[in-house]
Order: sequence, then C-alpha cells, then structure tokens
Amino acid sequence: MASRPKRHEPQATSRIKKTCTNPEHVLKIDLTERYNMNTKEALKLVGGLSKPSKMPGWAYGTPAKECKTGTKLRDIEGSTCHKCYAMKGCYVFPVVQAAQYRRLESIKHKDWVRAMVALINSKKSKWFRWHDSGDVQDAAHLEKIFTVARLTPETRHWLPTREAWTKDHLQNKPDNLTLRFSMPMVDQEAAASWPNTSTVVSGAGRTCPAPDQGNECKDCRACWDPSVKNVAYGKH
Repeated sequence: MASRPKRHEPQATSRIKKTCTNPEHVLKIDLTERYNMNTKEALKLVGGLSKPSKMPGWAYGTPAKECKTGTKLRDIEGSTCHKCYAMKGCYVFPVVQAAQYRRLESIKHKDWVRAMVALINSKKSKWFRWHDSGDVQDAAHLEKIFTVARLTPETRHWLPTREAWTKDHLQNKPDNLTLRFSMPMVDQEAAASWPNTSTVVSGAGRTCPAPDQGNECKDCRACWDPSVKNVAYGKH
C-alpha cells in the first residue's frame, strides 16, 4: 500500500503572533491565517469596500444611522452631523444600505480582521479611509481596526471619528494610521489636546483644497498625514 505524501507544514517563523496589548481587548492574529483567505471569501464576509470618486484609494463604510455620537448630533442644528451627507444621495439607495448593514454585522465575525487584511492587500493601494459613512462602534471594533492597519504596513490609513473615548486608546494606534477627532460643531476650534483633528468652517479658514480642484483630493494627502495637526473642511 502506497504511503501518503507528507503535508508541508508552515515554517515555525511564519507562525509568529501579533498581539494588541490593550488591557480590555487583546487580539491575537496568527500571521499564517491571513494567507488562507482568498479575495472572494473576504468579499463575502466583509460585504465589500467602497471607492469614493474624490479619493486616491479605497474606503470602508457602515450605516450613518448607526453612528453612536453622530446619531445624537444629527438633531442639533449647527453640528457637523446636521444634514449629514451620508444620509442622502447615493448613500440611501437600498443596495448601498444593504451592503453597509452587511459590513456592520460582519465586524462581529471572528475572521473580520483576516478578511479586511486580505481585501486591502488585494487592492495594492497606498491610501485607505475608514468610514466614509458611519463610525467606530466600540472599543473592540477600534482595536480590530488597529490590528488591520498593523497587518497592512504598506498602506496609510485615515480614521476620522466623533467618538471622544477613542482618545484613551491612542497609545495602541499603529504608526501607519492617522486617527483624527472630528470636532462636533461647525466653526468650533480644534481641540488642542488631540494629536490630530478636523474642523468644519462656514467662512474663511478652509484648508481642504478639494472644492478648488473638482471636489477631488488629487495630490493632497493631508488627512492621512499625522504631521498635519488639523484639516479644516468647508461646510457642505
């Protein structure tokens, strides 16, 4: 009886685990596992990425209706979430909403990090934006995003958020991710206590060049650049 061929096991050096040391949420990702998920599997699990026309790379969005702080701000006139852009236009199409809710639900999946890493790496893009719609849901979600960024070191990540509690987790943030706290009110000054922020201005003071260049980023990368302390957007 012929003997079965031996199966080749991954080299021990490839099984090094990356650990996120936040005391509340410890994530261990076996680096050999991320290569076991193909793009088709990752797309099915995550629900796909988005490609905003103005930006240089890919993005990821969840339903704006499910923003924690944003939901409260939407009812406040003068807030940056009042008349939210992600609550109108193409964002409210049923097919878009369905995709966003699939993405939101998938965050709880044990293989979400692996799937996001596989998708981002498959795009070979140097720039990635988190939440062109939606926001961070909780600390576990934030730590997963940090892990995804850590496992995609060739990509620069930009994470805008209105969740002030994320400040307590900045020590866990990888260097290739810029987390910007979005000031909640129009014409509100940037908070000096945050390393990176964004503001919305109704008059002079806009620094985002997009409105002057076809509503596109073009060669501007200020949002991703941690050396740019604040980015000021014009009121929509």
